[in-house]
Amino acid sequence: MAMAAALPALLVLCIAFPLTQSAAPPPVLREDYYAKTCPDFQKIVRETVNTKQMANPVTAAGTLRLFFHDCMVTGCDASLLINSNHVNKAERDAEPNLSLSGDAYEVITKAKTTLELTCPGVVSCADIMAEATRDLVSMVGGPFYPVKLGRLDGLVSKADGVYENLPRTNQTVDQLIEYFGSKGFTVEEMVALSGAHTIGFSHCKEFTGRLFNYNKTTPTDPDMHPKLAEGLKKTCANFEKDTSMSAFNDVITPGKFDNMYYQNLKRGLGLLASDNALVKDPRTRPIVELFARDQEAFFKAFSKVMEKTGLFGVKTGMDGEVRRRCDALNNAISA
Repeated sequence: MAMAAALPALLVLCIAFPLTQSAAPPPVLREDYYAKTCPDFQKIVRETVNTKQMANPVTAAGTLRLFFHDCMVTGCDASLLINSNHVNKAERDAEPNLSLSGDAYEVITKAKTTLELTCPGVVSCADIMAEATRDLVSMVGGPFYPVKLGRLDGLVSKADGVYENLPRTNQTVDQLIEYFGSKGFTVEEMVALSGAHTIGFSHCKEFTGRLFNYNKTTPTDPDMHPKLAEGLKKTCANFEKDTSMSAFNDVITPGKFDNMYYQNLKRGLGLLASDNALVKDPRTRPIVELFARDQEAFFKAFSKVMEKTGLFGVKTGMDGEVRRRCDALNNAISA
């Protein structure tokens, strides 16, 4: 009875996502999907991400970004993990994905390797990515939200189409609302997802326009706190030659998942132009102010939107497979 009651709600959610890749209805995902076929699934993923995060503290932010970039292009199908070959340029080699964290790819690969030894051919890379992202967010202080399982891995990964399916750091609020709306997200959900910037870093090229070329008369964005701007100019002075130069998105608590990101926006401490825009626009400012003063409200909203994101473009039936390796399609491995 519970499964029958859940089906209509899931169908409604999937109708809200215009980018779903198949006309067939998605599978009914459930939290205990691997209870019988791979009972140690959650334990293996949790232990893998804990070890990796302890060794490399940037893993959480990198994996969260990896998950979002994967889901927003062709759905949550681990297509971003596929390697390019001589006949196909895959998603991971599209320009917006070139700066994705190597630690994020590695933690998914490590979990998959262990799972293949324990229960071969059972657990999809897409499910590993969803579970690992939640565990890492929780590990650095964020909310522990439900992750429903049963996704299949996608059969297609192409660099073409990646750029237009991801938001950009210089977009206006109008453009951001249009983008997220096209994916089925409300304005509040958009602002909640932006809170992922409470951890991690951005490369200098993403925000130096605010430092050196704001406009013809004012080189530095006056909305940015003067001391932050001064420090960033030093950090990014040589960014054109050293493209690895970067800065924390949250300069106060960069390694902790909290609501400091929203508090920073009100203080002129937002790093990206798209972040700063949220605190200036009357449609988004009240939500920023709510999350800035009420971390519980932010965590609740973030949890719900991450659950919703995880249902985006889920593959089923002939549209997917359980890959033996996350970086290659099964037919490519056997060929």
